[in-house]
Amino acid sequence: MKADMKTKTMKDSMKKEYDFGKGKRGAVIPVPQGKTRVTIRLDDDVLEWFKAQVDAAGGGNYQTLINRALRQYIEQQSVSLEDTLRRVLREELRGAG
Repeated sequence: MKADMKTKTMKDSMKKEYDFGKGKRGAVIPVPQGKTRVTIRLDDDVLEWFKAQVDAAGGGNYQTLINRALRQYIEQQSVSLEDTLRRVLREELRGAG
């Protein structure tokens, strides 16, 4: 019961100190078309690596870099092993001939 009274007293004092009655929501940055805002959990070392890459490049956005890495992975997965082997063999045969 005492904890409830203390909480009520704190809330009342905050109401007197801060009046958000005329408050407005801050600017909401719109998500560009073709993008989706997500929450993702990454290992600390993975995130630090991407941030370090951006820093080494002199700036940029680590999220864009992660997106590029994921896109590259997807594109590599769409190329079949057979196609890759054929390409490598053609290159090797051209080099040998």
